[in-house]
Amino acid sequence: MAATRDLVNADTVLPTVRSYIDGGFVDSTSGETFDAVYPATNRVICAVEQAGDAEVDAAVASAQRGFEVWSMMPAQERSRILLRAVAIIRERNDELAYLDTLDTGKPVAETTTEDVVTGADVIEFYAGLIPTLHGETIDFPGQGFARMKREPLGVCVGIGAWNYPIQIAMWKSGLALACGNSMIFKPAEVTPLSAGVLAEIYSEAGVPDGVFNVLQGDARVGQALVRHDGVAKVSLTGEVSTGKQIMSDAAGTLKAITLELGGKSPIVVFDDADLDSARNAALTNNFYSSGQVCSNSTRIFVQRGVYEAFLAPIADRVAALQVGDPFDPATTIGPLVSAEHHDKVMRYMKLALDSGARHIVGGEVPVGDEFASGNYVMPAVFADCTDDMEFVADEVFGPLMSVLVFDTEDEVVERANATAYGLAAGVFSNDFARANRVGNALQAGSVWINDYGTLPASVPFGGYKQSGIGRENGANAIEYYTQVKMIYSSLVPVEKYM
Repeated sequence: MAATRDLVNADTVLPTVRSYIDGGFVDSTSGETFDAVYPATNRVICAVEQAGDAEVDAAVASAQRGFEVWSMMPAQERSRILLRAVAIIRERNDELAYLDTLDTGKPVAETTTEDVVTGADVIEFYAGLIPTLHGETIDFPGQGFARMKREPLGVCVGIGAWNYPIQIAMWKSGLALACGNSMIFKPAEVTPLSAGVLAEIYSEAGVPDGVFNVLQGDARVGQALVRHDGVAKVSLTGEVSTGKQIMSDAAGTLKAITLELGGKSPIVVFDDADLDSARNAALTNNFYSSGQVCSNSTRIFVQRGVYEAFLAPIADRVAALQVGDPFDPATTIGPLVSAEHHDKVMRYMKLALDSGARHIVGGEVPVGDEFASGNYVMPAVFADCTDDMEFVADEVFGPLMSVLVFDTEDEVVERANATAYGLAAGVFSNDFARANRVGNALQAGSVWINDYGTLPASVPFGGYKQSGIGRENGANAIEYYTQVKMIYSSLVPVEKYM
């Protein structure tokens, strides 16, 4: 861990990152490389080899061979292997976390305590479910019986997002492998470091060669995998536009898809709510990971009677957040993931400043030598926002919180639902009936009452509308990585009909 930390301010560059196929790292035939960059300084961390067509075909062929072995392995043995992987992941928690901090700029206070930990929890959850995955039988007395088998799909492709590199790799692979599938994982181009280490861990734990492969590269690699005849299933975490493209590409071979896409999630705070609790949830779920979380609650609707009371401590609370070096354990706000993304977020900050909304705090680039070469922005809050303001309606994916006033229950439900997204929502009220009534009416895949963002491995996660298709995590997600085969056995001869 210390050695990785020392590289942040040194001239040393990490070894070139390569794809992992059939149990080992391989050289790419494309002849192309790209740079991985540390967002706090925009210093090049290492070169990354772009996988070519040959690597795509090799990974699919390897995954097909791995599937034949893995899918026929006794359930208890597959469970033991995944549990060994979980133990190794937990032993190497800080190493994986520091790699993600180098890649994303997320504070180590997050990556060491949340990202790796929750990913390992998901693999452990599914490892425990493996021996329970079975079908059912329906009897037709005197005639026969039907047996329903739950079978794996085959080769699955996981395409990761850059905000949670190792967690998403574990979420997708844990579920796919538990169901008996093999997986080819393509990390986001800007966060390539940790996926190959996860592949090594799986191999060390006893996962057969080919069952988990990693292909590095840009969108060309993802598209080649999505269109490949040897792939049965694709799971993406990413932007809506990317999801639509994958859906289109997968249609050519009618592949199964799971899409976990964007959000513009609301929190509704009624006048009888515990304001401290609601405020804590709003601040945490706007500024965690510098606002780069798809389910963040970026629209805060506060009932008029407590509106100013809710806002009163906000400026001081946000100003007290420590923005700085991601490797400082005291840092709560790190840089944005890339210079390009920083430009996008700063455009929305300017839109907010020019919108007529009340500027409560933040939105500027911090001043100081430690910030000069990084992708930093101060977390911002704007009040008196309206639904039609561009920064209120669009997914900013940065530390920008919008606060809106409302009067009635019916009004806030209509306004909260007036978006193309439907990933998450929260309701704060001490009126149990009203909180549940509003929770039922909100169009979102995950709704929290007097809480926000709690996601144990045993509960499903996914969105309504353009926030996605399918679910990840929880027992429900088994449906998206298996298929049901009906086998009917007759107890009587077939009668003559023709």
